Amino acid sequence: MESSHYKWGTVVIACISIFIIVLDSSAMNVAITDLVGELNTSLSVIQAIMTLCALIVTSFMLLGSKIQNIMGRKRIFLLGLIIYGLGNIIAALSINAGILLVGWAIFEGIGAALIIPATVTLLGASYEGKDKITAYGIWGGSAAVAAAIAPIVGGIFTTFLTWRLIFALELFFVILILLFRNYLNESKPYLRWKDLDVGGAVLSIVSLILIVLGILLFANPDSWIYVAVLISSGSILFIIFLLWQGRRINKGLEPLTDISLLKNRIFVLATVNDILQQIALAGFLFIMPVFLLQVMKLNAFDTGLTLLPTSIVILIVSYLGTRLTSIMGPKYILMIGFLISAVGTYLIGDVSNLNTQMVDIMPSIIVFGVGLGLLLSQLTNITMSAAREDQETDASGLFNTFDNLGYSVGMALMGVLLLLGTYGGLMAVIEESDLASNMTNEELQNALFEYVEKMQTGDPGVPMELVPQYSQIIDKAIKSSIRQVFNVLSLILILGFIISIFIPKRIIKAKNQ
Repeated sequence: MESSHYKWGTVVIACISIFIIVLDSSAMNVAITDLVGELNTSLSVIQAIMTLCALIVTSFMLLGSKIQNIMGRKRIFLLGLIIYGLGNIIAALSINAGILLVGWAIFEGIGAALIIPATVTLLGASYEGKDKITAYGIWGGSAAVAAAIAPIVGGIFTTFLTWRLIFALELFFVILILLFRNYLNESKPYLRWKDLDVGGAVLSIVSLILIVLGILLFANPDSWIYVAVLISSGSILFIIFLLWQGRRINKGLEPLTDISLLKNRIFVLATVNDILQQIALAGFLFIMPVFLLQVMKLNAFDTGLTLLPTSIVILIVSYLGTRLTSIMGPKYILMIGFLISAVGTYLIGDVSNLNTQMVDIMPSIIVFGVGLGLLLSQLTNITMSAAREDQETDASGLFNTFDNLGYSVGMALMGVLLLLGTYGGLMAVIEESDLASNMTNEELQNALFEYVEKMQTGDPGVPMELVPQYSQIIDKAIKSSIRQVFNVLSLILILGFIISIFIPKRIIKAKNQ
């Protein structure tokens, strides 16, 4: 079977691939309660697994992009797909959190890091002119559609069947792609294994992992002694990585990536803004399901249904936002997007209380969706327009790496703030009450916090007749913590607005003309 006989075969395969990866990362957010209960684990462990999944994609992205030039893009794509499929099988059959970590975070993360950059280069090499623009548009649209329907798909599977079938559905598509792999064209490698910057790959992977692990450990006060060590060590290693890349370039050796892009003002400012919007998006996608599941006591289906309008609005506005660039320019759309998003997160925090109903929360999450849609419509264009044509591959690799890093940090940081805020709220309420019964305040605090970590499933560790009162205390503590988290997200988005002011308008226009 020759791929040339099927004009859009490569597009179909690339779109299915990105669809299942995005679906995977979003659909499972509404299954948090079921994961905690069925795997007998805690909220912080599930948060850590989700964060590590995004982190591993981030850490291996540059390496995955570079080794296409050694093994060939089709071969590396298929390798990534097989690894991803193995991850699906392991995750679907998980009997505890450790096995889920191996399947979902490690195998799927590495597989996705090989698949994502390969889909971009496969499309770029297979089409020209208007066909290439169409192919990229469909590819991006597939990711947006996956993000839009993921909450409701996850809700249906989790509520009426099982969350395990989400991974089984992905495996079905993996097998389907492998059966039709001849639609893809292979590329001729122009690098050898000895050209690979192994030192740079190790430095980039280890440095990013250390930074995010440091943030994750911040949730446990007993581990604070390690937090500063991990974050500072990771930061130092990343600086060494940058110096290492510069050294290789000066010696005429093949670097892992072209760090001269980091001297480009537009590229750096736009990338920082992308990191900030990814932090906000990750925080929203993790914190909102926790509130809907644990405080509002919705099931996974109703949680997905509540989040669905946000996804649909993001999809529509991101499309319309590209049309607005000819009217007011990308910079100003970006600024407006950050302001609207900040208003949205503030309103979400304001409306999140013990009496909130599904209909009450809709306006605020729609406002957030409008702002985020405007941001998503511009950030990739602004960032990539800053690169020369010969830098596009490296620019794409760096952009996707920092994009996923922002999501990883957002997931870790917002989860940490939620847990610390909840714990602090529990301590304050318990110390003011006389509900400790025959337990010390410390014993009661630990019991209730563990109950929070279990998503209020299992044994609460307190007398059963007092469970309703303690559940109300927990809900109040979580509500207060969630409000604080969304206020922090608002400040992060305001910072994005301020940074947008310094993006040069005239250079962006010149690049787009």
